[in-house]
Amino acid sequence: MAFNEDSRVKLPAILHLTQLGYKYLSLKNEVWDEETNIFRNIFNESIAKINKNISAEDINRLYLDVSLSLANEDLGKVFFEMLSNRSGIKLIDFENFENNDFHVVTELPYKNGEDNFRPDIITLINGMPLAFIEVKKPNNRNGVIAERDRINSRFKNKKFRKFINLTQFMIFSNNMEYDDNEIEPWQGAYYASPSYHKLHFNYFREEIGFNLSQVLKPVDATMEDFLLKDTNYQALKNSSEYLTNKNPDSPTNRILTSMLSKERLKFILQYALAYVKEVNGLEKHIMRYPQLFATKAIEAKLDAGIRKGIIWHTQGSGKTALAYYNVNFLTDYYQKQHIIPKFYFIVDRLDLLTQARDEFTARGLKVHTVNSREQFVADLKKTTAVNNDQGKREITVVNIHKFEDDPTVSKTTDYNINIQRVYFLDEVHRSYNPDGSFLANLEESDRNAIKIGLTGTPLIGDSLKSKDLFGDYIHKYYYNRSIADGYTLKLIREEIATEYRIILKNALDNIDIKKGDTDRKLLYSHPSFVAPMLEYIVNDFEEFRLRNTDPSVGGMVICDSSEQAREMFSIFNKVYAEYEENEVLSMAAEPRTNYKELLNEECRVKKAALILYDSGSKEELGTWRDDFKAGKIDFLFVYNMLLTGFDAKRLKKLYLGRVIKSHNLLQALTRVNRKYGTYKYGYVVDFADISKEFDKTNKAYFDELQEVLGDEMESYSNLFMSKEEMEACIREIKEVLADYDLKNAEHFSSQISQISDQGEMQRIKKALEDARALYNNIRYAGEYELLESMDFRKLGTLYIEASNHLALINAKNALEHNEEIGNLLNMALEDIVFGFRKIGESELVLAGELKDILKRTREALAGNFDTKDPEWISLYEELRRLFDGKNLNEVSQEEMKTNITSLKSIHEKIKELNRRNELLKDKYNGDPKYARVQKRLLEAGRPSKIKTAIIEALQKVKEQTDIAVLDRNDSLHNESYFGRIVAKLVLNEFKKTIDTNLDFETVEFIRDLIVEEYLNEYHGKIA
Repeated sequence: MAFNEDSRVKLPAILHLTQLGYKYLSLKNEVWDEETNIFRNIFNESIAKINKNISAEDINRLYLDVSLSLANEDLGKVFFEMLSNRSGIKLIDFENFENNDFHVVTELPYKNGEDNFRPDIITLINGMPLAFIEVKKPNNRNGVIAERDRINSRFKNKKFRKFINLTQFMIFSNNMEYDDNEIEPWQGAYYASPSYHKLHFNYFREEIGFNLSQVLKPVDATMEDFLLKDTNYQALKNSSEYLTNKNPDSPTNRILTSMLSKERLKFILQYALAYVKEVNGLEKHIMRYPQLFATKAIEAKLDAGIRKGIIWHTQGSGKTALAYYNVNFLTDYYQKQHIIPKFYFIVDRLDLLTQARDEFTARGLKVHTVNSREQFVADLKKTTAVNNDQGKREITVVNIHKFEDDPTVSKTTDYNINIQRVYFLDEVHRSYNPDGSFLANLEESDRNAIKIGLTGTPLIGDSLKSKDLFGDYIHKYYYNRSIADGYTLKLIREEIATEYRIILKNALDNIDIKKGDTDRKLLYSHPSFVAPMLEYIVNDFEEFRLRNTDPSVGGMVICDSSEQAREMFSIFNKVYAEYEENEVLSMAAEPRTNYKELLNEECRVKKAALILYDSGSKEELGTWRDDFKAGKIDFLFVYNMLLTGFDAKRLKKLYLGRVIKSHNLLQALTRVNRKYGTYKYGYVVDFADISKEFDKTNKAYFDELQEVLGDEMESYSNLFMSKEEMEACIREIKEVLADYDLKNAEHFSSQISQISDQGEMQRIKKALEDARALYNNIRYAGEYELLESMDFRKLGTLYIEASNHLALINAKNALEHNEEIGNLLNMALEDIVFGFRKIGESELVLAGELKDILKRTREALAGNFDTKDPEWISLYEELRRLFDGKNLNEVSQEEMKTNITSLKSIHEKIKELNRRNELLKDKYNGDPKYARVQKRLLEAGRPSKIKTAIIEALQKVKEQTDIAVLDRNDSLHNESYFGRIVAKLVLNEFKKTIDTNLDFETVEFIRDLIVEEYLNEYHGKIA
């Protein structure tokens, strides 16, 4: 049985929000400004309430300022500053958050001309729609992915700028638990902040929990009846699916509680949003859930009088961003106590100082960097936190070496009850030896300071532990949870090919070095060794790009010594210079038009940078680092720099030329673990054989985690994909596919063609998809004996068969259930754009126009509530005939022009049909059930009277039937009983309005139509 997303997810979610304190509004009774979607009446009343003695003129001026701010090309930054402002005229009362007005509506149209969309659920604060929720029914992968594509497409549309700028965050849910093994998250409940480009969907895993008896109000039965009546879902009231999904512990309702309960929403709006100037423009970030709960944990420690501790968050989890968020949070925390906080971010290297300065500046903090001990002493003596005339919040970034043994540092700060210094200590696994002067002088600089250590790899040795120096762990977020949340990736360790091992060994044997002068640095930096090593690296990386059809990824070589790095860079430039000159001549003589040749060209490694402490000025090193992040440099050659704190998402392949010890090894390896595109892994090519050192290091951290996490340990596993995991994956794949013939593709195709269940087919496809990914992983890892366990190449063929059959099931469901109409055509049209990009601009323009008009037509068809209408069916079949049996990549310009003309005609017709349908639906208070009943009656010519009389009779029947359904909760349990109620109402009203001699057969016909509509709704069927 197919179930409706309204009954299973949307309506229970709206009801849950009313229990969280939001008042449900019917759009039938409300007026809003369609330019902004702000509800002016509510806005005016709320602003007057939270701003005492404000005049109507001031409110109008404020609204005009808000409306103007929403028109900016700034992702809503100016509006957000107005929203979060707590002085002067306020848009939100953060001091008394309950003093604001909270509402929830459904299907509010966000429109600009013909372009429009209607989020499923929208929450308002003081009449402003600040968040919305999109829901899908469970087990609807294509629906969720398509919804994400649509929202990304809408947010790129400049016509929706005002709405994007107004929205603070969004929630997406299909009411399922997370599947932590998915590459592209689709199953579960996610949240995102707005973007003009592409949204990033975040997991939310509640860590603190709620006392629901205090957070949730009891269900208001009158309000529930109003909600169901207003949305024309009276029949759902006792549907088993609806009752089940009212559960506050459902995945959708959990995330609503976590993010939209009032105290949590207040925190998010005040502290969890940040505007960041990235290389490619302004972005709006929202706290990841571990950052949120780390902030809450810091608050709890401070409340308990604990003044130091460690945040153990894995590399790539955003520790600098966490410090930024806490500058804002702790400023308010201390200001409530009439204390002025001063913030310091302590690093131990100049490059990290520069990096931290840039990250804080990008987020809008005023950043001071201390360049001498004298400056640091002067800063410590200041009794104010503000060193700028703009009133911006600020932080001082200081190198730990400013705490050298100097009495002027350790004796300068007197205890001041009105000043609270907060030290964020970056990477507390280095440079903090208790025997040295840095740590002692850090302590002496202010014994009353709050000290928050940040690390992804705390020191855990027998002789020196980070927590012994800086206190217990405040909050922990280790790499396996980060991997499951999609923030970081697992790694695959590749050994170099055997033939290259021989080449490199021969190179070493042939290097002529005098006896006694066998310094390994000389050996490994000799041109005879470096040249073949570099050749292997360049060839391997170019193949990696080609294999993934992705020239955008970057690589890094961690060299054995600075001498080796210089030699490698020198040889690279010589080879590149020769290549470039020859290639320019070659391309001038014979321009490449073949796509494969163009891809080969794009995937070549063309530009590299040498990053050593003395390889350039500070400015040059910064430029090269930024150019690599921006994709202007293909490769980095490093020795000790950029091994920690360097966050470049496109860095996907690391070439490790030396063994790195303990925590430094994990720091280096995780340079390639950042989320990027659809990559499921980061790749490490191991020239140095780090396996033993990694196993030793990883075990030490696991032992530490066992001590501090206890039972939680079972959720942690290896950073690398292990042989055991591969074997377990093979067993799971075999289990799913056990009933099918995996040797004969024809038999397999015949077997799966009997499957009509979408969920079962998805399981089969996923198993075959996992097998395809596993085949590459096994080869990468060198576990070749595992390739004998299954015929992976045959499974690749079967995957195509499974994908095709699942597509057919989806297409059938789309036609039958008016869901994702034309999804397959949309997928095909993606290929059109790709195909014509290879040929010429005119074809690309035409393909884009074709795709756009098809999208509009598909959405218009999908928006129709009556798929049994002969006119709708005719239009859908006409659309399908346009594309059936055609290879869309080979459609000519003329065919495209013809198709565009045909599509425009279909689009106009479906728009007109939808317009008439909406008018008809309005006759029944927006209820599509009775609109469909009227159409079936008119189509059948029963009764053969004027339309107005039928409408009048059906309106009366609807009014009384809806009351009966709500008053008699059990009426829909008994179809026969319910049928008798409807028959009596039909007989009475149609006799009065149409025909006193109405025959019983006609009464039965009308009764059956109405009963079917209510029962379909009750059982969650899509009519």
